[in-house]
Formats: sequence, C-alpha cells, structure tokens
Amino acid sequence: MTALMRYHAALLLRSQRWLPPFLLYAAFLAISIQAGQPVLDSLGYTAAALLPVAAWLARICVTGEPDAARGCVAAAAGPARAHVACLLVALAGATALGTLAILVVTLLSDPVASDHSTRVPLPAACGAGLLAALACALLGTAVGALTGRPLLRSPGRAVLALLLAALLSLVATGSPAQAAVQGLVTGSRQGTVPMPLLPLAAAALVTAVALALAGALASRRSP
Repeated sequence: MTALMRYHAALLLRSQRWLPPFLLYAAFLAISIQAGQPVLDSLGYTAAALLPVAAWLARICVTGEPDAARGCVAAAAGPARAHVACLLVALAGATALGTLAILVVTLLSDPVASDHSTRVPLPAACGAGLLAALACALLGTAVGALTGRPLLRSPGRAVLALLLAALLSLVATGSPAQAAVQGLVTGSRQGTVPMPLLPLAAAALVTAVALALAGALASRRSP
C-alpha cells in the first residue's frame, strides 16, 4: 500500500491539478479570516472550508491517472487496493493542508470568545480546530469517493453530486462535519473549547465505509 500511495502522490504532484483547490482554499481564508478575530470562530470557518477541498482533491486523484496506467496498476496490485490508495493520498493531502491552515489561523486569531472579553486557551483551541479539520477532511474524502468513479462515471453527474453532497455534509443536522464546526462556533459563544471527538469518530467510520465500498466497486467493475 505504501508503494501505491507513493505512486499516486507522485502522479498528483506532477499533474499540478492540486493547485486550483489549494489556491481556492487559500483565497477563501484570506478573504474570510482576519487577524484578531475570535479564534474558535476562525477555526470553524477554516475547518468547514476544507470539506469541499478534500472532496475535490479526491476527485482529482481518482480521475488523474491515464486509463492504460490504471489498468496496469490494477493488474499488479488489485483494483481495490489501487483505488483505496488513491483516495488515501487525497485524504493525506487534505489533512496536511488543513493542519497548516489551522496552525496559521490559530496564530493570527485572538484567543477570546465571541464577546471579545472571555479568554480562550489557545493550545486547546488549536487542538479542537485540528480535530474538526480532520473530521471535515475525512468526510470530504468520503464525499469524493462516493461521487466519483467507479460509482459515477459521467463527469457532469459526478460534479453535481459532489457539490450537493459537500453542501449537505456541511449543513445537514447529524453530519459529523456540521457537528464539529457547530461545536466550535457554539464554544466561541459560550467561552468554552469543545473537543469534537464524537464527530471525528463518526467521520472516520463513514469514511472507512465509503472507501471500502468504492474499493469493492472498483474491483467488481474493473475490466
């Protein structure tokens, strides 16, 4: 699996198709996050914006390999393992991006609650932001896995499904990403730092199921 992930990571880096989602994420943060804002609110925005980026990155990874190369890799390592390794690379990229963004935003933000008077412990806030970002990266990868090949082969339908699923994952009640982000926002109002451990566990479970399903379908539908 390590060799497969290195192969897919090299493909992703050389293709430079990761630049649009990364630059869009950076532009969103530059516009939405300002120095001196309450830290938990800023971390909530940072984590939420990572979900569609992770979904986009997963789609880039599963569609960026030439058909001939995909067939060779699938024949050598198995289509399921090759497909899951591809999605794990997307998850790793989204997680690395989210981690960097959370650290930068934490340093730029003011360690206070929404009332600008209640102090918030910065290390705990950063930890909560990292957990929320990881939950969003996981769920975004799951969205990308379930809205791309081999489940949806039509680009138009796949992109539309990705956008709708990403939106629902952020706003639907009961979504792990929505719970993690809402926890940060609520904590900022109350002057507390909630650790989104349950949303993170739920996101990890959903993502594991999504990757297993995508891998199984890749194995069944491979030529």
